[in-house]
Amino acid sequence: MYIITVYTQQHPSYERGRKIMSEKLVEIMRGSLVESIQRGDLAIVDYTGRLLYSAGHPREKVTFIRSASKPIQAIPVVTSGAADHYQFTDRELAIFCASHNAEQIHVDTIRGILKKIGLDESALQCGRHLPLDKEAANQLLKDGLEPTEVHSNCSGKHSGMLALAQHMGWDTTNYLNVDHPVQKAMRQSVASFAGMKTDEIVLGTDGCGVPVFGLPVYNMALAWARLAKPEILGDEKANAAHRITKAMTAYPMLVAGTGRLCTGLMTHLNGRLVAKSGAEGVYCAAILEQGIGLALKMEDGNGRADGPVIIDALRQMGFLSEADLNNLQSFHKPTIYNHRGDVVGESHATYTLKKH
Repeated sequence: MYIITVYTQQHPSYERGRKIMSEKLVEIMRGSLVESIQRGDLAIVDYTGRLLYSAGHPREKVTFIRSASKPIQAIPVVTSGAADHYQFTDRELAIFCASHNAEQIHVDTIRGILKKIGLDESALQCGRHLPLDKEAANQLLKDGLEPTEVHSNCSGKHSGMLALAQHMGWDTTNYLNVDHPVQKAMRQSVASFAGMKTDEIVLGTDGCGVPVFGLPVYNMALAWARLAKPEILGDEKANAAHRITKAMTAYPMLVAGTGRLCTGLMTHLNGRLVAKSGAEGVYCAAILEQGIGLALKMEDGNGRADGPVIIDALRQMGFLSEADLNNLQSFHKPTIYNHRGDVVGESHATYTLKKH
């Protein structure tokens, strides 16, 4: 048995974590010079809570998990019976976990969910922005249309929240409120997977208006390890987690979209791994068969390091073959172009995992 250490909001490690320098993880090259350096904290944990590898100080680094919590927030949609009641498909379950591009497949899937639960787009309270996919954004503008809430990259998560509220008979007009039963259920889900108590999680407000959860990077990795091997949490959560990860690996396009790291990783690794980005340089993944979770937080909040760091961690662990690395080359060592289309540099990982 392993002892899982967590930190409450009053724990001195919360303050100490602000003062500890994160580790150098990535160099951004322009020509022969290192133009920029990115630092961060990385944890690799198994489902029992054992810290296997690290970089930086993942036990001390406390940050918001942002959208990397979405697959775990989707758990109550399944355990409540809502997923069965509305006969949600794997595609629909996958988009509950998404920060999507708002390509046509994403928009159509969200609208299908809303139709199933008897609500229209006006019920979504996630805000609106142009599609993340440039072609989809350009097409919307070309057609003279304004983006609506369905184009928000978080509209999948919000449609799941509305489905849960609708199924349980809860108010759907204030589902963003921190005291709403939907948000309490999602906070409890994250806490249970992360090995924490709900009052040990720091609360903030996410970009789409809902509560967002602050916890150590180590506990983020634990949560994702348990997403892969959830049996320790009981049959109900285990069945839901397996259903969610099956949907994500079956439909990686629904989780992100064209050109995105999450979709690329899950597509090329053929169901061996699930992955999800979060804003401000957060990234989480899980090796399904082994029940190992990875969690990353980049100190500067820039997600351009996600691919180099995560893929190199998987390489150092021996998880990736040469063929895998070749398929993921554009994410592992991204090429830098100037506005003329000339190759002027690349980003690459520079760290060595610390084995525990």
